[in-house]
Amino acid sequence: MYHEFSEILGELGLWNGEGKILLAVSGGIDSMCMADLFRRTGLPFSVAHCNFHLRGEESDADEALVAQWAESSGAGFHKADFDTEAFASGRGVSIEMAARELRYGWFSRLCSDYGYAAVCVAHNANDNAETLFLNILRGTGLRGLSGMSPESVLPYSGGTPARLLRPMLSFTRKQIEGYVMNHSVSFREDRTNASDDYRRNRIRHQVFPVLEMMNPSFIKTVSAEMRRFAQAGAVAESYAASVIGRVTSEDKGCVSADLGALMSSDSWEYVLYCLLDRYGFNGTVADSLVSLLKSGRTLSGKRFHSTEFTLLTTGTSLIIRPVSSRDLLPDDFTARMNDGGFTVVRGEGAYLCNGVSFSVSVADRSSVPSLKQPEGTLLFDAAVLRFPFVCRKWKDGDWFVPFGMRGRKKVSDFFTDLKYDMFRKEEAVMIVDASDKSRDDKRIAAVLGERIDDRYRVTPSTTSVIIVKKA
Repeated sequence: MYHEFSEILGELGLWNGEGKILLAVSGGIDSMCMADLFRRTGLPFSVAHCNFHLRGEESDADEALVAQWAESSGAGFHKADFDTEAFASGRGVSIEMAARELRYGWFSRLCSDYGYAAVCVAHNANDNAETLFLNILRGTGLRGLSGMSPESVLPYSGGTPARLLRPMLSFTRKQIEGYVMNHSVSFREDRTNASDDYRRNRIRHQVFPVLEMMNPSFIKTVSAEMRRFAQAGAVAESYAASVIGRVTSEDKGCVSADLGALMSSDSWEYVLYCLLDRYGFNGTVADSLVSLLKSGRTLSGKRFHSTEFTLLTTGTSLIIRPVSSRDLLPDDFTARMNDGGFTVVRGEGAYLCNGVSFSVSVADRSSVPSLKQPEGTLLFDAAVLRFPFVCRKWKDGDWFVPFGMRGRKKVSDFFTDLKYDMFRKEEAVMIVDASDKSRDDKRIAAVLGERIDDRYRVTPSTTSVIIVKKA
């Protein structure tokens, strides 16, 4: 295994001595194996360890192991302490996403402060296969079928981007376990790896064993296929880029695509997918446009939205431009609101309204096991409450039909039921459906963090759910 690892370092250019290397070491079996292999090379390196403080004394024991190993190996040692749960809550993201943002942001700062040219992480072949299956479950293009790359750019880097390297990517977990056992490498087991609460763990524990029974070399086979997908993806994206360059033009920040030229190109549906992907539109938007273009229905006047861009259709072209509140709302909505004090929710992300932070995400109904949610979390049928919607302060006369009730209720009476004082009323945030054709701006879709209007409830026919979580 060491010989193959040494060759991989050569392919990544690490034997050329072109810069200092930083190893991301958690204390788990994969990163400790990588660290031991690096120690055997004789190359200079330093170690970075993140303590996310998610497992109490176990997290501290991980840190102690890595610190002791770095000292005994003569390696430089950096460590950071993070309040991960508070960060996740403040940003309205999952613990996993919070940990990723924290660690890569810190790695980036270390590279900037200490001049590290590359950061090595210990993702292995099993991790890569798990990522492939997660991408397929979410829906993915060729890029997602390629899995992780041995080399990429460190996210969040300022100045000259540092390299993010994965020298363990060709090794399976069984190979790593064998190496660690044969070389008496110390490591610590993260007990959360045994839990099936996470989708990745369910794939690891429930899906992969079945596939390995059918093909004992399943992981190696998948790894080889992902390399082929990556090569095919590079060819396809190169072709798509050439067509996009030919059929689009840009003027004052707006991109226009000639539909006639686009649809006369080979594989135009894939080219359209690649064009929209550049501007953050998901596969659902691409599918909707393809269906519309093939149907012969009226094309002009349709609008689609990503987080940062609006797509407008005309009879002959697609126009993509940066979003604004006016673009995203019905033409008369701003005037009907009577003031500008509202927040437009364009899609998934973190938002602030009336001093209140909240997050918005979208999930398949099948991935929401229970409609009983933690306090402060609301679920909406995404086919009924659609983006963009609006959040604003409470106004006298606001009303809704609280979920589970039949009759309408004034929000002021709802506040009374909840024993809201004047301060809580002033801080309350209403969710308003901007697409509501009734033109009754007093009817709200929900009181943020409390209750939704009954017409937006999740039903047996719901396929997609909008999750709004108050911070």
